[in-house]
Amino acid sequence: MVSVMSEIAEQRKKILKEIIKRLHEGASPEEVKEKFKHVLEGTSQEDIAKVEQELVKEGMPREEVRRLCDVHLAVFSEQLEKRKLQVPLEHPVGILMEEHKIMLQLAEKLNTIAEKVYGAEDASSVSNDLPHIEHISNDFTDSEKHYLREENVLFPLLEKHGITEPPAIMWMEHDKIRAVKKQLRGLVEKRGTMNFQDFKEQLHETAKTLGEFLSSHFFKENNILFPAAMQVVTSEEWEEAKKEFSEIGYCCFTPPTATVLTQPKEMGKAKAEGLLQFETGALSKEELEAILNTLPVDITFVDANDQVRYYSEGGKRVFVRTKAVIGRKVQLCHPQKSIHIVNRILESFKSGKKDVAEFWIQMAGRLIHIRYFAVRDKNRKYLGTIEVTQDITDIKKIEGERRLLDWKD
Repeated sequence: MVSVMSEIAEQRKKILKEIIKRLHEGASPEEVKEKFKHVLEGTSQEDIAKVEQELVKEGMPREEVRRLCDVHLAVFSEQLEKRKLQVPLEHPVGILMEEHKIMLQLAEKLNTIAEKVYGAEDASSVSNDLPHIEHISNDFTDSEKHYLREENVLFPLLEKHGITEPPAIMWMEHDKIRAVKKQLRGLVEKRGTMNFQDFKEQLHETAKTLGEFLSSHFFKENNILFPAAMQVVTSEEWEEAKKEFSEIGYCCFTPPTATVLTQPKEMGKAKAEGLLQFETGALSKEELEAILNTLPVDITFVDANDQVRYYSEGGKRVFVRTKAVIGRKVQLCHPQKSIHIVNRILESFKSGKKDVAEFWIQMAGRLIHIRYFAVRDKNRKYLGTIEVTQDITDIKKIEGERRLLDWKD
């Protein structure tokens, strides 16, 4: 019986692949829906996710799959509507879905204001509406925590269960949404110096684009990605995910009822047994961990197989890290557009050609220094790569001297 069911599942998957390939070749959704109606009736969200994943593995570019996802959904939408996901509000997926609703409301409100501004002759006639644009933009800026929770907690969980391509495609869409949010923020900041005609036209286009992006993206996540996650992620993993959601933080508009976290069971503090012996001394596990967390830098270690093995937990991390990232391929921790650079750095380290790669970026008015170091043993064998990130804004301001004898308590 099991083998028969497995064979039926494989046959269904083959037909689903044929459906998507036909859509990519230009077949209309109506034509495909009619021909494959009997198959579509039994289609699950996990089926769609896995088929799209296999197509990418077979050579179909991720961008092509992402671009035509809306066409896929036009075909599968009837079946997906019959399987609407119902989860408690305090569940990680429930939190994300509730935030989707609120962001769509914000986008709708922004569109309404943008339409009014677009029809205005001058700024004075809509002066009461313009401040609302800034408030909405602030909320969208704060929504970054929503995407960070998905990328650093949910996506690694899906990857752990073999669903890798759909999260990668969703991350590509996150970056596109971020770009439009940045455009909106730029308009808000330049409003006082811009020609009103230019401002209203750009606002109208940006609001429309953002609304369309969010509506399409959230539909895919709510109807394919999240249901697939609910099928494969265990209850224990969801409990851990909730804790990691709280570590990253919530949006200013996340409903308070969604963020209620059950108190963890009281756990006794384990005593460190023995010391870790080094050539230059010995430390307990507790001491070593405290030292690494006290360093004024963020550290992440990726092993020789490109898997994240460790990160430090200093008080103010520059970039978000959660325990869900442990064991994850480092390539999956970066947006699609930069993976080729990550691979080039790793290859140069593995070959021995390079030992260091460094970069610096401006982020929220701070200067961030990012360095990658090849980690090697005494025989120069490659053991992995360590990433060291540091906010050097204040260090850059240092002048003159302040000696030990100058210190005051």
